[in-house]
Amino acid sequence: MNPIPELTPALKQLRLSGILDSLAARNRQAIDGKLAYTEFLALLIQDEVARREQRKFVSRLRRASFRAQKTLEGFDFERLPGVNRHQIADLAAGHYLDEKAPVLIVGPCGTGKSHLAQALGHCALRQGHEVLFTSQSQLCASLNAARAIGGFERKLMQLARVDLLIVDDFGLKPLRPPHDEDFHELIAERYERASTLVTSNLDVDEWANAFPNKILGEATIDRLRHSAHKIVLDGASYRAPRPTENAPQTTVAKKPKKP
Repeated sequence: MNPIPELTPALKQLRLSGILDSLAARNRQAIDGKLAYTEFLALLIQDEVARREQRKFVSRLRRASFRAQKTLEGFDFERLPGVNRHQIADLAAGHYLDEKAPVLIVGPCGTGKSHLAQALGHCALRQGHEVLFTSQSQLCASLNAARAIGGFERKLMQLARVDLLIVDDFGLKPLRPPHDEDFHELIAERYERASTLVTSNLDVDEWANAFPNKILGEATIDRLRHSAHKIVLDGASYRAPRPTENAPQTTVAKKPKKP
């Protein structure tokens, strides 16, 4: 007798309909392997837990708003021989998230800062953390838009609660009022409560120059630097253009010399 038709409505009522995906296969496995009832039940429960965790991961990944699927497995460490791999491996393990510590990634354009930031964010997602990837411009624009409709405080608290906030390209454009105050308020709210990862083409000592109010800038950067893990990526840009193959040679005619 096939019990699945009778179990289907009961499993749906209990919100366990995902078990139906593996029930037939697990039932055959139990029969062939002569498993005890408890072993059979354990397999079904493990399948359901795995399905739910995968659904949660997919939802977190969508909310993270990554630009692309960048992982550590795809990061070209050979191109940056000076990078501290041990430090990056420690960050990938997520200890800084438990410490509520910032991570600062600096280096010239094209050295892989955004890739590494998203890769560490992906690691945090796998560990069950909420992550949001955004640029400095997008972040300030979202706060400004929230202010326009009277939802600034709500948006600020929403951003403050994210386990890992990744701010890409800090200092690429100077902050203008009220963006500088908004950014400071957000960093102040997250200080020692949640981890913030910032990437920039500028060295950290130059970050205060992005603020028109130097005192406000120093107060903001001071919070970001405190107990921060700093990574410096120094190397040639991977965005360098490929050499042109079989390019036609341009010949410039020379004027004849006068006798």
